[in-house]
Amino acid sequence: MDPERESSRLWRAWRTVHEMAKDRGYEISEEEITITLEEFRHQYCDGEGRPIRKNLTFKANPSPSMIKQHAPAPNQPATVGTLWVEFSAESNIGIKHMRAFAHTINSENFHTGIFICSSHPTPAAMKIVPTVLPSVIEVFLESDLLVNITKHELVPRHILLSREEKKKLLERYRLKESQLPRIQGADPVARYYGLKRGHVVKIVRKSETSGRYASYRLCM
Repeated sequence: MDPERESSRLWRAWRTVHEMAKDRGYEISEEEITITLEEFRHQYCDGEGRPIRKNLTFKANPSPSMIKQHAPAPNQPATVGTLWVEFSAESNIGIKHMRAFAHTINSENFHTGIFICSSHPTPAAMKIVPTVLPSVIEVFLESDLLVNITKHELVPRHILLSREEKKKLLERYRLKESQLPRIQGADPVARYYGLKRGHVVKIVRKSETSGRYASYRLCM
């Protein structure tokens, strides 16, 4: 891939992952999201114009509102913490690379790590992902992030309910959790928002008759 095209792709992925972090509730500055292609190339590309992926890593802290939204049950560990995002410079991701990323997450006490690759990691490498529990590793392809899917006109707004909001919803409609419609954790929008099993999202859609209406989905 020629340098101009490669830098353009990475710039788009860079913006999307920052938008994704902000939409989840992490503290992300507006400058990080609105960076221009020219600024990106100046800061993160080498003399030939190729992106230096190791320089694209960043971390972000959860905002107070995110901490409140993800408040755990009494005597349970925190469900959010510092985020670490890393763009892999390797074209083929094997056990060694995933193990190194997992070591960073564990040794630096990050709660969530997002590992962005240019190609799918091997099945053996993906077996490393669960080993960092209770921390979380999420893997995205660069191609997954070229477009922010939540900005598409056909994708309605998704709002994660807090534990208390979920409880009140079930009580109001006299429902069991299992009676709610479902959204799979592998759904692209669920992955964008980092939804985990047991999370409930409020989905707000436009309606020609009532303006807007809301539905709810349980993440599986």
